[in-house]
Amino acid sequence: MGNVVVVQVGDPRRARLEREGWSVTARSFGAQLDADRMDLDRMTALVSRAGAGVAFRSIGPDDVDDVLALDRLTADDYPGSVATRHEQMDRRAATPTAERCAAGAFLEDGSLVAVTYVELDGAVAETDFTVVHPSHRGRGIGTALKAWSVVALRREGVRRFRTGGSAENAAILRANAALGYERDEEWVTLTAPDRAGAAT
Repeated sequence: MGNVVVVQVGDPRRARLEREGWSVTARSFGAQLDADRMDLDRMTALVSRAGAGVAFRSIGPDDVDDVLALDRLTADDYPGSVATRHEQMDRRAATPTAERCAAGAFLEDGSLVAVTYVELDGAVAETDFTVVHPSHRGRGIGTALKAWSVVALRREGVRRFRTGGSAENAAILRANAALGYERDEEWVTLTAPDRAGAAT
């Protein structure tokens, strides 16, 4: 089983493990937004809030170097534990494909300040991650980018959107609520007791 286990909140194994001394060390969630419940006017307003100096578009092969630089810069910024760990991308993972698309937020000088990657499976899209440059956080850019991406994918026929992350990530919780995602999964990360420490 190892020293760390991730289970849904209601999983019977949780109670058993906690009785054995395991402790909850992180919480995570899943959430869903269906295209037929999407408020397009609200999405448009969220995109506009980013300001005139920010433009959104799909990520292409020519953007990969900038994506990788942003990914390196923010590699340690993901809260949570094993359930929400972000693996730093290589060039192959950062290059969009038909099954893995990406969108970015760019300043007027062309600087990439935010990126979101989405895994596609037919009419279902699941956000892999969304991240904003540290110097540009708190301005609604991440929320605006996610809204732009969702609307663009809806136009292409995506009907269901999934997302998730750390329950300690206040920024992602606010963004998902603003977009209309409804949380439908709760997970806990359990860590085994330190037997050596307990014996001393």
